[in-house]
Amino acid sequence: MSLADILSRIEAARARSGAGPVELIAVSKMQPLARIRAVLDQGHRLFGENRVQEAAGRWPALRADYPGITLHLIGPLQTNKVRQALELFDVIQTLDRDRLARKLADAAQARGACPPLFVQVNTGAEPQKAGILPESADAFIAAVRRDYQLPVVGLMCIPPVDQDPVPHFRLLRQIARRNGLAGLSMGMSADFETAIAEGATHVRIGSALFGDREAAG
Repeated sequence: MSLADILSRIEAARARSGAGPVELIAVSKMQPLARIRAVLDQGHRLFGENRVQEAAGRWPALRADYPGITLHLIGPLQTNKVRQALELFDVIQTLDRDRLARKLADAAQARGACPPLFVQVNTGAEPQKAGILPESADAFIAAVRRDYQLPVVGLMCIPPVDQDPVPHFRLLRQIARRNGLAGLSMGMSADFETAIAEGATHVRIGSALFGDREAAG
């Protein structure tokens, strides 16, 4: 699917639901540079990466060639990569534990700035998946604000692949509203229109935009 097709579908879903602006995060993890450059050449500038090392290997050069890029970290962040992540990413969407919050706060203080942060919520309580549990989210958000003064602006989730995503999207929205958070990063290639109907402000689309990663070689 082309970038224009996806943007058209996002706009149609937004119009149907009466939603506000929705940002497309082009998920470029494990994609070849040629595909990423093709999307950049069409004018898109908002991208998401899962791994700090992978992002470090290509985005500094791409930023030099394409001004105005905004890069989101959408994969788990190890505490030993926090300083590097703060240099690379404009937004970090995967704050999910106290130790990481503490490391981010220390690194941000040393650096003099911290990017906007999303708290990742494990809405399906899946043991193999990162994210704060829903029942702990309110207390965690309050602690992050109180103890570390970190700029939390939204929430992110990845619903279980074998479940209806709607209850997960609604749960995330309820947590966000209780905590006065405007950002909702939810919805991927298979369900982004549903996510928009449920209030997503950011959708993360990879395979529908770039093609299958396995086929990329």
